[in-house]
Amino acid sequence: MTEKAVVERERIRERLISVLDIAPELMSIFLADSPIHVKRTKARSFLSRLLTDTFEDNPKIPSLEWILTRDAIGVLRRIFSARSERLAGFSLVEYLNDILIGAGGVEKPRQGFFAELEHLLRGVMGKTGVYADRIPAFVRYEGKRAARLRSEDLSRMARRAREFMNRYPSGLDENAVARRRRNRARILDFMGGTVADWNSWKWHTRHIIRDAETLASLIDLSTEEKEAVRLARENRIAFGVTPYYLSLMDRRIGGGRDSAVRAQVIPTLHFVEKMREHRDCEESSMDFMLERDTSPIEGITRRYPMIAILKPFMTCPQICVYCQRNWEIEDVHSFRAALPREKLEKALRWLEETPEISEVLVTGGDPFLLSDGKLEKILSRLAGMDHVERIRLGTRTPVTLPQRVTDSLVEMVSRYHRPGRREVLVVTHFEHPYEITGDAVRAVQKFRRKGIEVCNQLVYTFFNSRKFEASALRHKLRLAGVTPYYTFNTKGKEETDDYRVPIARLMQEQKEEARLLPGSVRTDEIVFNVPGLGKNYLRALQHHDIIAVLPNGRRVYEFHPWEKKLALADTYVYEDVSIHDYLRRLHKSGENISHYKTIWYYY
Repeated sequence: MTEKAVVERERIRERLISVLDIAPELMSIFLADSPIHVKRTKARSFLSRLLTDTFEDNPKIPSLEWILTRDAIGVLRRIFSARSERLAGFSLVEYLNDILIGAGGVEKPRQGFFAELEHLLRGVMGKTGVYADRIPAFVRYEGKRAARLRSEDLSRMARRAREFMNRYPSGLDENAVARRRRNRARILDFMGGTVADWNSWKWHTRHIIRDAETLASLIDLSTEEKEAVRLARENRIAFGVTPYYLSLMDRRIGGGRDSAVRAQVIPTLHFVEKMREHRDCEESSMDFMLERDTSPIEGITRRYPMIAILKPFMTCPQICVYCQRNWEIEDVHSFRAALPREKLEKALRWLEETPEISEVLVTGGDPFLLSDGKLEKILSRLAGMDHVERIRLGTRTPVTLPQRVTDSLVEMVSRYHRPGRREVLVVTHFEHPYEITGDAVRAVQKFRRKGIEVCNQLVYTFFNSRKFEASALRHKLRLAGVTPYYTFNTKGKEETDDYRVPIARLMQEQKEEARLLPGSVRTDEIVFNVPGLGKNYLRALQHHDIIAVLPNGRRVYEFHPWEKKLALADTYVYEDVSIHDYLRRLHKSGENISHYKTIWYYY
């Protein structure tokens, strides 16, 4: 070993000792000259005693800090268990021991590892400091004085939330409306279109932008953006943008208003490279959600007792980069993406012969790319099944192509909505307030006037995860007539690493930001759609466990199946995004990461 390597190994050892010193007894256990199994036993005994002290109202731990302490102890105990080590394929006990005794061949820990371990031990020892400056004055009083002080405190919370939410422009703002008007004129001039053309959804689908050169002629692109689009087309990775959605992007780069809009459709180089690798690797499966294991017949997916998914058209007007079914999508708005007539008939017949199904989600792809006539044939068949009480239509056209929501389409869909007998509702996908435009609001209101509810499924990505950014979206959606329904954790596919956010951030957002909004606004549920299993409700701690912290700083979770108390089913092990790396990326984008300091204590 070189002298440089020896120095580096000793530096890492000293850094680890300084972190372990937060819990002196634990540090002594790991520094002792004892077999590894003895250290593991003593460490677990130490945590058990500490947990008992915590529940016995240990006066050494400040009020409320005991909750963080209890949770942190539980996490570390699980990480130290043999079962967790087997599932994660990694032993934190052995890793710490190897570093401390100077064992060779040890993977170098990243900064994220030390950050995770430090915050976990601070939680264990009741030293988070979360409540150091958060003791409100009203707790010292009763009656009217307490109420007035409490009201003042609540007003400060509300003002702070508003200050954050006002950072994120809406597509309904006057300046945004003016920019989009100029964008529309420029796009129409380039494509030789008229205002009448702009109002025709079929004109938009005929003029989908599919290549880097055309895109760069209409908006400024960074070198990486242009290269990523070029490589995507070269490697037959689905890419496309409708003229309408392109008009939502600012022409110039750098304003920061349209980053979430651009991120929807313009892939990163990492995404393109990983997609290409997966396609070239025969052993790699791009079916992340394991739909092959939950599809009893082509065109149908079923993960729950009373709900099934029908997929008649496997493409969209444009493709979201992080789409869970990107592996199935050949091209944007490709007529070959329609489920063949005979297979669609078999899928519908399967639904007819499965009376346990009371709700059908018609999605894909986007079924609103079908003609009114073809979509009506599907709705008519579903409505003719007595056991189908609810039909959900999954479409992003109110966001990407609101011109598709014509009076005739809405009139046709509304014929199958029978209050008290059968419900039809629309589920769409707004990602950011900047996507909410007058056209989008009018499309939503057409359905609302017919009594059809419109719900939103938000995918929580890096590009809409800043403080109160999702809250700003929920607030604007409700004003537009859209009900927040789900907030999804971005699928943990390797190609979407640029989009993924730590699970702890979703929980922090729900409990510290969304929680400040009125109940009628914060109606969505945060979920991780677990491959092969279905939705896992992240808000509920009993649905998942942290079982490891890896040298790269990533947490490893074990997710429990939804039916765990009804039937035996396997759990799912998932490696999350590093909190440290996420915060560092936020900092580079201009965020004050002190606003996110409690993220470490969400498990």
